[in-house]
Amino acid sequence: MRQLTLSLACLLGLGACDPAEVVDSALTRTAHTVVFPVVNIDMPAEPARLATKCVLEAATQSELELLARDVGVEAGTSTKATIREIAVRPATQACFAANGVPPVR
Repeated sequence: MRQLTLSLACLLGLGACDPAEVVDSALTRTAHTVVFPVVNIDMPAEPARLATKCVLEAATQSELELLARDVGVEAGTSTKATIREIAVRPATQACFAANGVPPVR
């Protein structure tokens, strides 16, 4: 009986998931695997993690899709340029400042 209750609770929990939200989350996680190594070249891991979070939060949906395309390969010049374009935006710079990340110049 306990196992049945647990199974029903799990099914109800899965039913509450928004498919679009799941896709967005997967896209952001994939883009993170592309952005973090690029940012980590210029700063230690913890600031790079925070900077990556800021970049991903400021990115548009189409930019996240563009960044995610480089998953599994080394980021090229176009991807690095996209990351930089996002990083120099005022919203991203404000996020950097709020998290103690050095500004991008």
